[in-house]
Amino acid sequence: MTSPAPAVAVSGLTVTFGGKVRAVDGVDLVLQRGQTIALIGESGSGKSVTLRAIMRLNPEKRTAIGGSIRVAGRDVMQLTRRELAAFRGREVAMIFQEPLLALDPVYTVGRQITEAIREHERVSEAEARARALALFERVRIPSPERRLDAYPHEMSGGMRQRAMIALALACRPQVLLADEPTTALDATVQIQILLLLRDLQRDLGLSIVFVTHDLGAAVEVADRIAVMYAGRIVEEGSARQLVRTPHHPYTIGLLRSRAEGALAKGSRLETIPGGPPDLANREPGCPFRPRCFLAEARCVDDPPVVAIEPGHRAACWRTDDAARIGREAAAVVVPV
Repeated sequence: MTSPAPAVAVSGLTVTFGGKVRAVDGVDLVLQRGQTIALIGESGSGKSVTLRAIMRLNPEKRTAIGGSIRVAGRDVMQLTRRELAAFRGREVAMIFQEPLLALDPVYTVGRQITEAIREHERVSEAEARARALALFERVRIPSPERRLDAYPHEMSGGMRQRAMIALALACRPQVLLADEPTTALDATVQIQILLLLRDLQRDLGLSIVFVTHDLGAAVEVADRIAVMYAGRIVEEGSARQLVRTPHHPYTIGLLRSRAEGALAKGSRLETIPGGPPDLANREPGCPFRPRCFLAEARCVDDPPVVAIEPGHRAACWRTDDAARIGREAAAVVVPV
């Protein structure tokens, strides 16, 4: 018996804007069914663009997409506009970064959810509203019947995010794309949303791609983590592998920049020097080279992708040296 196709399989993905800005540069990514993979990295590393490419949401007239995108074995690049309309929401859904902007301000949240359900399924208004109410209860919105008739601006940030999750789940998709769902929320609400996503993934068997710049959040919800920089995946492995034995200098920099651990009072938090490269004027070689503490002459050439151990890879000339330093940096993150 052949095994089922992965929930998401991306191969050689490139996304170029305006013919010159390559925001995603040769990404390979596999999400197995029922698992969560986190894409982490600084702003501008290509995480959200990758997510939108999976649903083909980037503006068509200004965007050139190359490579392969398959969802449950289905070639997304070959879908017609009508097929895409059915695909979005029913097979793959997205939790957008800012629900106040993603939700329509002139309609109640309940109406937006019932319309999404009726767009994809032949159900009555009453049945769709009952489904919306059940979703509000599942995502733990207090006073769910009253909140169905609330407008987005009448809800708190955490409640809007829960409503956005309910909307994403309305048509029972198998793949959920979460684009920084805890951004702009206070720490307590962030934890609640992360725990909710983890529970939903377990209860519904969802496959989730979770985008974040917070390594701690990634560790909380993800089975695997892919570290992105300048449109490339520079390291990928299980959450345990990346936290305990990082093999890329950029991953180490992300670990060091966290406040957890034995940070002496009055000491300065470590940061990664410099800033991300200009994607419109890429230089050859490793894109992290100008900021890397291990950079050397050969880094002007593209680094090889090194298989560290099964399921763990890194794109660096000096993975062994990085690993020795990475074990020390790993102490700043709560063990997985």
